Amino acid sequence: MGRLVVIEGLDGAGKRTLADALTGALAARGRSVRRAAFPRYDGVHGQLVADALHGRAGDLADSVYGMAALFALDRREAADQLRAALAEADVLLVDRYLASNAAYGAARLRQPAPGPFTDWVLDRELGRFGIPAPDLQLLLRVPSEVAAARAAHRESTDAGRTRDAYESDDELQARCAEAYDGLAAASWVSPWTVLDGTDTATAVDKLAAEL
Repeated sequence: MGRLVVIEGLDGAGKRTLADALTGALAARGRSVRRAAFPRYDGVHGQLVADALHGRAGDLADSVYGMAALFALDRREAADQLRAALAEADVLLVDRYLASNAAYGAARLRQPAPGPFTDWVLDRELGRFGIPAPDLQLLLRVPSEVAAARAAHRESTDAGRTRDAYESDDELQARCAEAYDGLAAASWVSPWTVLDGTDTATAVDKLAAEL
């Protein structure tokens, strides 16, 4: 049975870059790696998420719990695929998972994390929906202004990566960073490792060796 390792962080933190580097480092050590990312915009629930975040679904995006339910249902739909990947590979590396749902929802509601909303996410995703629990969560920490600048640059250079309502809200991103810090400090669901998102290269080999 493989280990489920999740990379979390703000939009523009460099999660995909870290996932690519970590995949290569693990492969160099002879370890098999599978990848996943959420939300899955090619799925039913992911399409609804995209529509809502880009203003194409009326007032759906205004509902914190409604959006959180869509994110959770997307993972529920993928649960069997995740379990199959864990059975086949040494490491399943996931870009965003249930902590993203918890952090963004808590930030939108201006609640502490952990707190009432993060408890709700935990009960739905791990309890009722039975998605696989992460073994390790990596928080790629960067200043919110750095993440915002990266996201804006990505938008200007890639026509397919228009920032959504969450990504373009600087105040939300700042509160979300605080929520992530709270989850990591509390070892929410599983152990967390906090990484400096402005210099991940030095951490990749060490992480790969530990995994």
